[in-house]
Amino acid sequence: MTDKKVKIGPFETICYTGARALEDKTIVFAGTGLPMLACLFAQRTWAPDMNIIFEAGSLGVQMWMGLPLSVGDTRASTRACIIKGLCFAFESQQRGYSDFGFIGGAEIDKYGNINSTCFGEYEKPKVRFPGSGGAGAMAANSDRIIAIMALEKRRFRDKVYFITSLGFGDGSPDYRWTAGVHGRGPYRVVTDVALFGYDVGNTNRMMLLEYHPDLSVEAIQERCELELLISPDVKPMPLPSEEDLNLMITQVDPEAYFLGKTVA
Repeated sequence: MTDKKVKIGPFETICYTGARALEDKTIVFAGTGLPMLACLFAQRTWAPDMNIIFEAGSLGVQMWMGLPLSVGDTRASTRACIIKGLCFAFESQQRGYSDFGFIGGAEIDKYGNINSTCFGEYEKPKVRFPGSGGAGAMAANSDRIIAIMALEKRRFRDKVYFITSLGFGDGSPDYRWTAGVHGRGPYRVVTDVALFGYDVGNTNRMMLLEYHPDLSVEAIQERCELELLISPDVKPMPLPSEEDLNLMITQVDPEAYFLGKTVA
């Protein structure tokens, strides 16, 4: 245990909730940043045998050197089963060896389509982002997709400006199959104040599963432009314990790249 005082901030909640969305003995194709944070915490707690793929080409990673800063960081290759480069990583995923694609993005719509390309019209954007990286392929070829981002009205929109990573498309039941992509599609959306799932097989729309205990269902809806479905089993989300917080700051993110920060 550490004597350092720890508070439950937005990134501590995202780390804990993102880890809860993961399962042991599965294969997770994880993006840079927040997915790494949640994966590392999951490996140090209830998912020690969870295997991670990073797009730089390391497969079966156990992040025992700590939090990588990027997929090319040496720490993203620790105890990997094999390291064979970007093409091998995506080839393995295309062959179906990815249970979860764990990605971020700038905005998301009610059908789980994610934009990481631009705000505004593509030809004349208000803001231009770096683009897909590997996220587009990860969303297309993983069995299930977990998205992770802060909950803000500008990010949770009825329709995104640009679809970088495909979710359920227009929401029709066979959209992904017709588009020729793998997997069951969107599974969870992890945020700092809520956890979302989907009304899979019916409307395929985003559904509120859990909300921060300091807020309400109505307060979560007010933070979204899109109209949420509310699960009949909606409940307050569990928060990390003091033991969890100490693990985060001593073993997961001791250099505080994320922890202790506020959402911009």
